[in-house]
Amino acid sequence: MTNHLNHVSAISLFVEDVAAAKAFYLDVFGVQVVYEDAVSAALKFDQLIVNLLHTGSAPEIIAPGVVAPRDAGSRFQLSIWVADVDAVCAQLRQRGVTLLAGPVNRPWGMRTANFVDPAGHSWEVAQQLDS
Repeated sequence: MTNHLNHVSAISLFVEDVAAAKAFYLDVFGVQVVYEDAVSAALKFDQLIVNLLHTGSAPEIIAPGVVAPRDAGSRFQLSIWVADVDAVCAQLRQRGVTLLAGPVNRPWGMRTANFVDPAGHSWEVAQQLDS
C-alpha cells in the first residue's frame, strides 16, 4: 500500500438494481465478481475495483452528502482506452448496448464513442488517433 494519492484503487457506482447492473457489467465488460452481498457487487477491472452499490446503502458512505437520482443527469464519465474503437463498438452492439454518440474523431486526437449502463453511468471507449 502507498501513501500517494495519484492511484485510484476503487470507485463506487450507486445503482437502483444491483442484479441488473451486475449482469450488464459481466456481459459487456467480461469482468469478474470479487465480492458481493445483498446490496453490492464488486467487479475487478484490471487494477481497479468497481463497486456497484444499491442507492439505499449509499448514504452510509457519503453522509452528509445525498445520493442524486438517475434522472439528475451525468456527473462523470468513465473511459476505457482501446486499440480499435470501431471494433469495440461492433462488439458492444452485438451485446445489445446502444451507443449514445460515436464513434467520432475528437479535436484532442482521440476517436470516441459513449454509452450508459442500466443506472445511467456514462462510459466512453476511446482510441488514440495517429498524428
